[in-house]
Amino acid sequence: MRFRGTSIRRKIVALLIVPLMSLTGIWAFTSVLTATEANRMFTVATAVEEIGYPVEEVVVALQAERRQTLVHLASPDSSDIDLLMQSWAVTDDAMEVVRANAAKEEVREALGSSSDLQLDGVLETFWRVETARSAVDRGASDRTEAYAAYNALIDECFTLLTALPAADTVELDQQARAVVNLFRVRELLAREDALLGSGLVVGEATGKEIDQISDLVAQRSMLVEVSLPMLPQSDRARHESYWEESDAATALGKAELRAMDGDRMTARSWDTIAGTALANLQRLNDETADRYQERVGPVARNIILKVVAGGILGLLAVLASIVVSVRVGRGLVRDLRGLSREAHEASGVRLPSVMRRLSGGEKIDVQAEIPPREFPGNEMGEVGRALDSLQRAAVEAAVRQAELRSGVSEVFVNLARRSQVLLHRQLTLLDTMERRAEDTDELADLFRLDHLTTRMRRHAEGLVILSGAAPARQWRKPVRLMDVVRAAAAEVEDYERVEVRRLPRLSVKGPAVADLTHLLAELLENATVFSPPHTAVQVIGERLSTGFLLQIHDRGLGMSAEARQDANERLAETPDFELSDTDRLGLFVVSRLARRQNVKVSLQPSPYGGTTAVVLLPERLLTEEEPESNGSGLRLDRARVATRKRISEAERTGELELVEVIPLQETLEEPLGGEPSSRGGLRVPRDEPDSEPATEHAAVPDSEEAAGGPVRPVVEQPLTAGGLPRRVRQASLAPQLKDSPDQDPAARRQARSEAADPAARDAEELRDRMASLQHGWQRGREENDAVVTATGRDAGPGTACREATGGARTGTVPATTKRDDR
Repeated sequence: MRFRGTSIRRKIVALLIVPLMSLTGIWAFTSVLTATEANRMFTVATAVEEIGYPVEEVVVALQAERRQTLVHLASPDSSDIDLLMQSWAVTDDAMEVVRANAAKEEVREALGSSSDLQLDGVLETFWRVETARSAVDRGASDRTEAYAAYNALIDECFTLLTALPAADTVELDQQARAVVNLFRVRELLAREDALLGSGLVVGEATGKEIDQISDLVAQRSMLVEVSLPMLPQSDRARHESYWEESDAATALGKAELRAMDGDRMTARSWDTIAGTALANLQRLNDETADRYQERVGPVARNIILKVVAGGILGLLAVLASIVVSVRVGRGLVRDLRGLSREAHEASGVRLPSVMRRLSGGEKIDVQAEIPPREFPGNEMGEVGRALDSLQRAAVEAAVRQAELRSGVSEVFVNLARRSQVLLHRQLTLLDTMERRAEDTDELADLFRLDHLTTRMRRHAEGLVILSGAAPARQWRKPVRLMDVVRAAAAEVEDYERVEVRRLPRLSVKGPAVADLTHLLAELLENATVFSPPHTAVQVIGERLSTGFLLQIHDRGLGMSAEARQDANERLAETPDFELSDTDRLGLFVVSRLARRQNVKVSLQPSPYGGTTAVVLLPERLLTEEEPESNGSGLRLDRARVATRKRISEAERTGELELVEVIPLQETLEEPLGGEPSSRGGLRVPRDEPDSEPATEHAAVPDSEEAAGGPVRPVVEQPLTAGGLPRRVRQASLAPQLKDSPDQDPAARRQARSEAADPAARDAEELRDRMASLQHGWQRGREENDAVVTATGRDAGPGTACREATGGARTGTVPATTKRDDR
C-alpha cells in the first residue's frame, strides 16, 4: 500500500489505520496472561511433586509413630521398643526429603509467598518432633500429651497441603481440595486407631477416649460426604463403593460400635481391622491423586498451545503494523528531522553567535543573519516558516536589547562623568575653603563635607565601572601599597574604624592603583557597614611567592554558608550586571575590577566572628621600585634639620597654643603639599624647590619655607620629661604675625590669615597632620605619665594640652597600628 498524501493530516490518518502501539499492547497483554497461566500450571505440578507428595509421606510416618508412641506409653514393659525406634527412623527420612526439596530455589518460586510461609512453619514444626520424642523417652509425657503433640504436627502438614498452589479452573481447584480432604479422612481414622489401640493394650479405653473416638467417627463421616461430590464421577463411585459395600468398611463400623458401647475387644482384632481400613484408604487416596495429576496435564498443554498461537498471531500483526507505519512515517520523519536540525542550529549556533557579537559591540544586520528561505506549501513548510519568523524575532529582540543596554550604559557613563566633573569642582572649592577656614569647628565640618564628596566621587566611579567604561583616575608611576590601602580607607564612611597593620615596603604599579584603590574601598565599606560601630576593621597582609595577600577582617554577624557561596561565585565568575539586582552593586564593582586586574577576591569566615575578605594581588601588579610620592599623589619634600636642645623649666612649662599645622611625622615620611588632581581624588605635587635630606625627628618647615621663602634660623626646642619636643607659644611665627598684648583675637586671626601662604595649606595634608598631632599628644601623655611614675617628676602642663585646645579632631584618617610605619 502506498500513501500519496503529503499533508500531516493524511499521514496521521494512515498511522491510525494500523494502530501499532495499541496492537502491540494488546498482544503483549494477552501473551502475558496466557504465559502466566501456563507457568502457574507448571508451578502447580512442581509444588505437588516436590512438596505435596513428600509431605504426605511425612504425615503417614507421623501417624505410625504416634500409634507406636501411645502403645508404648500405655504399656512400657510389654511394648516393642524396636518398632518405636523403626517408626522414628522412617519419620526422620521422610522429613529429610522435605527439607532437601524446600532448599531448592525453583521450589520456593513455585510455591508463592503464602505457601512459602506455610512451608517455613512446617519445617519449624519438624524440630518439635525431637521434643516430643525426648519427653516420651524420659517418661515425662502421658498418652494425652503425646497424642496432642503429634496431632499438632500433623495439622501443620495438612495446612501446608491446603495452601499449595492449584489450577486456576474451578473444577480442578475443587478436585484438589477433595483430594486433600480424603487424606484428612484417613488421618481421622489413624487418630481413632491410636486412641483405641493404646487403650485396648491396658484393657479398655477410658470414657474420655470413647468420647473422642465418637467425635472422630462423626467428623470422618461428614468429611466424606462433603468431599466426594467434588470428585469426578469415576473417583466418587470408587470411594462410595468402598464405604458402602466393602467388607473392610463394614468390619470397621462394627468394631467402632462395639468400642463405643463398651463391649470388650482384643487389641489384636482391632489392629487387624484398623490396619486393613487404613491401607485401603491409602490406596484409594493415591489412585485419586494420580488421576488428578493426569487431568492437570492436558489443561497445561492446552494453555501452552494458546500461548504459542497467540504469540505468533500477535507477532505477525505487529510486524505488519511496523511495515505499514515505516512506509508512511518515513517521509514525516525526514521532514521533522530537517526542522529539528534547523531549530537546533538556530538555538545552539546562530543565536549564541549573535549574542556574543552583540556583547562585543558589533553591529548586526538581521536580514543578513536570517535571510528568507523557500519552504513547501504543506504543513511542514508552515512550521519551517514559523521557525524562521521565530529566529528573526529573537535576533531582532537581541539587537534591540543590546542597543537598549548600550544606550543605558552611555547614559550612566554620561551622568557619572558629569557628576565626577561637578564633584571635582566641589573638591577644589572645598580645598580653597579649608585653606581660608580658621575656626576649628568650621574646618571639621569642611573636612567631613570633603570626605562625603570623596565618597560620592567613588560611587560615581562605580557607576562608570558597571557601565563597562574605564575610570577617570589613572596613575603612571608606582605608588606604595601602604598608601594605596590608606587611600582606600580614606574613601570609607567610618574610616576611623579601619586599622591597617604594617605592610611591606612594596609598591603598586601605576595603571593598577586606581582599580585597586576602588576595589579595597568597596570591601572596606562593606566591612564597616556590616559590623558593629564600636568594632574595628583590620587590614593585614603578607608576601607570597605568587604575589601579595591582603586580608580584611570585620567583627560582624558574618554570612550564612549559602550567601557566602553565592557571593564568592559572583566574585569569581563576574556575571553580567542586572538592573534588578541592585542590592549587590558592590559585588559587581569588585568583580569587574578584580577581573580587569587579574586579582582574586574571596569571602571566608573571619576568626573574629565576622567575614574576612581575602584579596590576592598577582606579582605583575607589584614592584620593588620606590615611588617618588607617598601614594597620595603628593611630592615628598625633605625638611631641614632642626637642632633639639633642652630649655629651662619655665619655658617647658609655659602656655601652649597651636597656631599652625603640625607635620604628619608619624604617617608620612615628609610634608605633603599639592593641588587636587584633575583625574582623581589624590593630590598633584606642587612645584617647590628641593630640600635637604631629613634626619630622625626632623622638624618640618613652616608655611613660609614650604612656599620657597627664606629659611628662619633654627631655634632650640623645649622638651618634655620624656624627651618629646614641646611647642612654645608663637615661637615659630614670623615676627609680624606674633600677637601683641593689646591686640584682640579677631585682629590676631586676621593678621595670621594675611600672613599665611595659601599654597602651603592643603586640605588632605592638614587633615593628616592633625591626626598625626593627635597621636603625638597621646604618646606624649603616656610617656609623661611613665616618667612621673618612675621619678616623681611632673611632666608639665602638656597633659592638659587637649583640654586647653579643645582636643584634636578625631577620626580624620584611618588608624594604623605601627608607629614606625607611619
